[in-house]
Amino acid sequence: MATTKTKKAPETTDNVEESALNELFLDELKDIYWAEKHLAKALPKMAKAATSDELRTAIENHLAETENQITRLESAFASIDEKAVAVKCEAMAGLLKEGEEIISETEKGTLTRDAGIISAAQKIEHYEIASYGTLKTLARTLGYAEAAELLDATLQEEKNCDGLLTQIAEGGINETAKSEKE
Repeated sequence: MATTKTKKAPETTDNVEESALNELFLDELKDIYWAEKHLAKALPKMAKAATSDELRTAIENHLAETENQITRLESAFASIDEKAVAVKCEAMAGLLKEGEEIISETEKGTLTRDAGIISAAQKIEHYEIASYGTLKTLARTLGYAEAAELLDATLQEEKNCDGLLTQIAEGGINETAKSEKE
């Protein structure tokens, strides 16, 4: 006679701070905190590698935003009485490495390099948009209204940056890059 195993129901708690969802939220918050801190170190290199003044300026402006986002994350941690701690974000580490490879594999002074930088930057933005959207939703679910507002402000900035990168690419960089020779 076969025995069937029944799944044990997860333990429940009335205390949000002790919930598994809260633990997931904190892990994700630590992850994006690391991501933003390392992005802030990578953006100057991307700006320096950019050919077009428009792209360079956009990256430099986003560096200032990123520094503000780091401060905003520290405020989000404080709003839930947690210490701001960064835990390595493997996804961002991979995206930053890919960006470095694009720069090293494209010719200096070309708009093809700029197209590659935009590609790498938009992958980063999309990762951040997904992360901040999830974090905002989790914060609301957990009753962390102040953290949710802070995370939403950053989410909007990331969406705006993504849109600007698309505008820059479609504003001539991609079109000009298609006629550059290898």
